[in-house]
Amino acid sequence: MLLLAAALGAGCAGHPPAPAVPIAAVAAMAAAAANTSPSPAGAPQTGAVLGRSERLLVYRPVAGDTLASIAGRYLGDTKQAWQIAQANGDTWVVAPGTPLVVPLVPANPLGVAAQGWHGVVVLAYHRLGTPASKMTVTAERFEAQLEWLLVQHYQVLRLSEVQAFLAGKQALPRKAAVLTFDDGYESVYRLAFPLLKKHGLPATVFVYTDFIGGRDALSWAQIQEMQRSGLVDIQAHSKTHTNLVERHAAESDSAYRQRLDTELRQARSVIERNLAPLPVKVRQFAYPYGDANAPVLEALQRNGYELGLTVNAGSNPFYTWPLLLRRTMIFGDHDLDAFKARVQPARGPMRP
Repeated sequence: MLLLAAALGAGCAGHPPAPAVPIAAVAAMAAAAANTSPSPAGAPQTGAVLGRSERLLVYRPVAGDTLASIAGRYLGDTKQAWQIAQANGDTWVVAPGTPLVVPLVPANPLGVAAQGWHGVVVLAYHRLGTPASKMTVTAERFEAQLEWLLVQHYQVLRLSEVQAFLAGKQALPRKAAVLTFDDGYESVYRLAFPLLKKHGLPATVFVYTDFIGGRDALSWAQIQEMQRSGLVDIQAHSKTHTNLVERHAAESDSAYRQRLDTELRQARSVIERNLAPLPVKVRQFAYPYGDANAPVLEALQRNGYELGLTVNAGSNPFYTWPLLLRRTMIFGDHDLDAFKARVQPARGPMRP
């Protein structure tokens, strides 16, 4: 138990963590220090905290415990179960009597390791339906993708969580993904929304407001229902879906600036007005065609937007500029293997 106490003491305030005692090894020390043999028949079993510091504790689970229940008890949020899994060698199995490390503060909030960094993959969809095409994913294929993410223990996040990660306020798991839909097609409500509810997964729908209520488009009633669900966030994709980097013939700098402001301001005001009294704040923007230039970025900042999303594929590490988030397009001709290849949990320089 002295060895366990020394390991836990490495995390106390005023002392740097001791590199000689990896966090994942603490559970093994606890197992050796504590008698984890089965209790006599009929004896009540209760979970026990075997040791604790300001940075972590070691918990001996009992039958019925899950990582989610342990996270709810000690981290205050069942969705933080991934932190316990990562601290114990990426295991999601809880074996009664086998101690687990429960990190009380994130061990690696920036996601940087000797092998490289990890970031968040933001996935972009357009339509769902049949027949499949470049821009149309079948509902069956979409659900298979969601199920694969869940089986692989990906944490499907809200964009606001990514924003907090980029601001250094929230740690994210190595396997993190965000679901987004562009334009505002009615198939998002008819086909995607039921699947999001079925699996309890959040998503963001970026709409261009001139499209809403038109042919093949969402209605405001459908948008309101999705927003009220608590799973879907409605954000801006401009007013007209014009390519914002393309200047009109003979357009002056001041006229271009005014047109950009109109696209951004009206999109926000129309969405917020039509979703009132829901507490909707439009602060996230998906660039039409994924294109942005210096005047567009300045317009986003001028109009109070906090996130800007491209369609440049890749993962988003902690140092990503929030106005140029990468997004990976998912097309209708991607089978599950192609989808897996595009959902990469880690990027960055690797050791030779």
